[in-house]
Amino acid sequence: MKLNLEQNPNLNLITGYGADHVLINKVRHDGNLILTSDRVIPWTSAGVEQLGADDFALLRDLKPEVVVVGTGTRQRFPSPQVLRPLIEANIGYEIMDLAAACRTFNILATEGRAVVAALVFDAS
Repeated sequence: MKLNLEQNPNLNLITGYGADHVLINKVRHDGNLILTSDRVIPWTSAGVEQLGADDFALLRDLKPEVVVVGTGTRQRFPSPQVLRPLIEANIGYEIMDLAAACRTFNILATEGRAVVAALVFDAS
C-alpha cells in the first residue's frame, strides 16, 4: 500500500509498506528496523515471539515519548516481561499490526512527537 503525505524533507516518514518491507521517504528497507524521525536503525533478526527485554532496552535508550511496535500482518503481543524496560522507564507503547504502526508513526512524527517505530516483519 502506498501512503501519500505532505512531507518535511528532514523528517523520516513511511511512504509505503508491504508484508516484507517499508518505504521510508520512498527508499525501500527490508528486515526488522527501528525508525525515528531522523534515524533508521537495523533491528533484531528475531520474530515477535523471540523478542527479549534487551530488544526493548534498546528502544528505551532512544528516550522516546512513545514506542509503536508493528508486529507483521497481525497484532501479536510480546510478554509483559519483555516490555519491562519500557514500563519501568514510564515510556508509553502501543502494539499493533504493521499497517497500523506505519500510519500511527507518521501521524505522531508529523505532530513533532518523540516517537519510535519498532517494526517486525513476519518470518518468510
